[in-house]
Amino acid sequence: MATPSFPAAVGVWWTSDTRPITEVQRAATELEGLGYGSLWFGEAAGKEALTQSGALLAATRRLRVGTGIANIHARDAMAAESGGRTLVAQYPERFLLGLGVSHAPLVQHRSGTYEKPLTTMRDYLARMDQVSGKIEPGVGRAPRLLAALGPKMLDLSATAADGAHTYLVTPKHTADAREAIGPDKTLVVEQGIAATTDRETALRRAHAHLDMYSVLPNYRNNWLREGFTEDDLVRGGSDRLAEALVAWGRTEDIVGRVREHLDAGADHVVVQLLGEEQTDDPLPALRDLAPALTALTGR
Repeated sequence: MATPSFPAAVGVWWTSDTRPITEVQRAATELEGLGYGSLWFGEAAGKEALTQSGALLAATRRLRVGTGIANIHARDAMAAESGGRTLVAQYPERFLLGLGVSHAPLVQHRSGTYEKPLTTMRDYLARMDQVSGKIEPGVGRAPRLLAALGPKMLDLSATAADGAHTYLVTPKHTADAREAIGPDKTLVVEQGIAATTDRETALRRAHAHLDMYSVLPNYRNNWLREGFTEDDLVRGGSDRLAEALVAWGRTEDIVGRVREHLDAGADHVVVQLLGEEQTDDPLPALRDLAPALTALTGR
């Protein structure tokens, strides 16, 4: 099993699909210069994850690049494994392969079939393990982190992968996830941030962010496990859910939430800046927050 390391305890999660890749490369270079330790992005209906990873790794020198997540329905297991190894060969110790089963509507949009997600992921990992070592001989594979929320996928993260990448979770979930995967596995946690001191603005951004996720069973079930109720799972989430999942306020308030995740057992926290629109540029707020966030240290 591979054990990834990070040059800083805090990185960035950014939905950059609508931006030209050359612009995202420039942003990645700046984020590295600001001291952030990593850059992560999803794979829903936008850019292909491994191609984008290669472009961002090429534009930086130390920054870790992680897929958060690469959809396993977008490529077969051999393509995922060989692609990951190729990136590791080019950029040693800098690429992390986050893998996930995605969600039924997104898989169906790709004309795929979404069923038995745990079995699907277990079988996929087993097929990755069967890929010949002759592909990039002597290099080894990319660290694998699974998109995991519930206890069964967290257990698989511990037994068949190098750790977990969690999304839209509270510090309590982070503590539970650390206990589930054990002390030696890697835990990367996403934390949404509304960089404003106005509660109404923060809630508006949080509710807009949660709008899509609040109808997806994987997230709904996890929030119920965390102690929220059906009353919290209205479209866009209740105010209570929104404030539990999205940090806002003064710099020290935002830093405090990130610190809670690190204290609860996260190895690395990736912050996602939420604007009025999904296409808003997160860089101004990331510049302002960089001195405080990059000063944090992990466990």
